[in-house]
Amino acid sequence: MSDFKPRLSAEQFNTRNLGHLSHTLGIRFVSMDGDGARAELPVATSVMAPNGFLHAGAVVSLADSACGLGCVAHLPEGASGFTTIELKSNHLGTAREGVVEVLARPVHLGRTTQVWDATVTHRETGKTIALFRCTQMILWPK
Repeated sequence: MSDFKPRLSAEQFNTRNLGHLSHTLGIRFVSMDGDGARAELPVATSVMAPNGFLHAGAVVSLADSACGLGCVAHLPEGASGFTTIELKSNHLGTAREGVVEVLARPVHLGRTTQVWDATVTHRETGKTIALFRCTQMILWPK
């Protein structure tokens, strides 16, 4: 894998996100290590669509948040941050209960962009819920 630069632990990232979207949805960052970034989301009414299934937007938010955590951990020296410039998801399944998990892994760690892939799975069944890819633009101070 690449050079891993843990600037924040998963717990520090959880604290940093208090009051923001990932926290509001119930996303919890679990780890950042050589395998990538991991997060989880309990399936609850608040993240379900009116049809009783997990909302696709909640799945995308979970995957994008994990990729963002990984990007922060892999920012090049001197970078000031990042912003997501493209994302794509393929939804292969859904859930009505339990916990969905994500593992985000880097595909490209460049000086101007990073590309991350993430797989969202249902913890209890092991079923793949979604496949996700996003591209982040690295931001530099002016």
